[in-house]
Amino acid sequence: MKRFINEISTFIQQYSNITFLYNFDAFPKSPFTYIYVADKKTVFHCISLESEIKNGTFFQDLSLAFTRIGIRIIHLWEDTWLTNQAIVKSRLLSVLGKSATIPARLTQSRRIDKPTLNKFMTENHLQVLAGAKFKYGLYLPKRYFRVITNEKNTFTKALSEQLEQSEEMLMAVASFSTARTFIRQGISYRSFELIRFANLKGFTVVGGLDKLLQAFIREQTPDDIMTYADADWSDGASYEKLGFERVELTPPQSFSLNTHFERIWKGQEGERIDKQVWNAGSWKYLLKLKQS
Repeated sequence: MKRFINEISTFIQQYSNITFLYNFDAFPKSPFTYIYVADKKTVFHCISLESEIKNGTFFQDLSLAFTRIGIRIIHLWEDTWLTNQAIVKSRLLSVLGKSATIPARLTQSRRIDKPTLNKFMTENHLQVLAGAKFKYGLYLPKRYFRVITNEKNTFTKALSEQLEQSEEMLMAVASFSTARTFIRQGISYRSFELIRFANLKGFTVVGGLDKLLQAFIREQTPDDIMTYADADWSDGASYEKLGFERVELTPPQSFSLNTHFERIWKGQEGERIDKQVWNAGSWKYLLKLKQS
């Protein structure tokens, strides 16, 4: 068994008392390792860089196959584990229900600047930095630090000293594009994109995305907001709960890796190794706000 699979298994066992299965026979076939957490109806698909898939739709097809049998699949690539292990662990904690939770009603929403957004995203989001016109954050005032359970997970434990020295804590951020105008069925729509959303590692702000969306909507009065959910990790259910409608599943994308196992987008410079990785595409969503 690959080292990174052992590391993932150990981490899951550390935060979960449940039994999980490897490579359950009833699942669609894959050359990679499945870790099945039955009580979460979730499969972690651990993808080693030692094997290579030439069929770019393989992972997307696999996601759709698991959706049909009512099981969530998360594609855990070895390169992502090697380069962003802390963020991956935080995402796993969220899936396992082991994130520390903060009610959004205790937080304050306000605009943030680009350096604040980029620092938070670099430390807490798996995807590369992206430009944004509008940037918002949720801050937890010091008087509510008492709701943080320090022993909840490894991230909350590490936060204790920082909390003692802070008057507030940035718990979540969201970024949005500038407005674009689209014509649909002869009607003009002022449309924006929700580009990124992230919680602080180890935490989930319950209702946080909704609160940030409402702050943006109050200020910018969009006719609609579109966004994408990374199909490696999400089926977009959290967006649907907020009123977003699923539009389409975008095609998978391929990436080269540099010598540090970081993903290289087309057009980026850098020395490459002879490995190709894929994603499972993205779910596109649209929140319609304009009254017809």
